[in-house]
This record gives sequence, structure tokens and C-alpha cells, in this order.
Amino acid sequence: MMITPKKINTFTFFKLPSCWWTGVRCTQIDAENCTVSVKHKWFNQNPFKSMYFAVQAMAAELSTGALVMSYIHKSEAKVSMLVANNNASFTKKATGRITFTCLDGAAIQEAIATTVATGVGQTLWMTSKGVNEKGVQVSEFHFEWTVKRK
Repeated sequence: MMITPKKINTFTFFKLPSCWWTGVRCTQIDAENCTVSVKHKWFNQNPFKSMYFAVQAMAAELSTGALVMSYIHKSEAKVSMLVANNNASFTKKATGRITFTCLDGAAIQEAIATTVATGVGQTLWMTSKGVNEKGVQVSEFHFEWTVKRK
């Protein structure tokens, strides 16, 4: 069974409702990357009429975490996943539709394969960049993921 954007969005509805209600949606996932989109609305804005940073963080984390979940699922092994650390930078006001993309599929595939083969937990940093409709980067998030065989 393949993980698809529809399955990820259904997952967020049931398991991460605050993510779903703020409009965060997976739009694309494949072996190498995952794209998540969210539109600035009244419901997810800050007092400065731009997207609240936590909404951006949810979208960015989902773009990395969906890749982690996808490779855990493909491994057919029991592997736990956890964000151990994160940091972010914000470079422009986030208005309109913001699209977050993570291109670290190969790195997480290798980390999960190593932890499944050796039983030793692995840690890696994954990056998600948020761009607006004009292609201008508004934020960049880094998540330190740990994966460990159960």
C-alpha cells in the first residue's frame, strides 16, 4: 500500500486535527520529496495579518514527517519516529498560499534502512522551505528526526 496525499490528509483529519482545520494539506509525495500547502486565512493568521508561525511549522513538519512515515511504512519494520530538535528562520511575511517542500527523501530512506538493518537509532536533519505564490522564500525550517527500531 502506497502513501498518497489523500491518505496523509485523512490522517491529519483524524490524528492531527489542528493541522487539518488550519488548512494544511499534502499536495504531493514521492520517493524524493513531499510538498505541503497552506493558504493564509483569517483562521490561521497572527495579529499582523500574516500566517501564524505555528501554522507554518505544522506544514513544514508535515512535509518532512510524511517522508519519514512513508519510508517506515515501506520498510515493514516497527520503527519509532520523533522530532528531537528544530529551528526556523522567517524572511518574509507569509500571505497567500505558502508551499513547503522537503527534498530529503533519499537521506531518510538511508537512515531507516540503517536502523532496520542494525537496530541502532539514527538521527538526521531534514529541511523544508516555504515559498509564496511568487516563488519567494518566506521561511525555512530544519527538523532533527530520530528513528529507532522498536
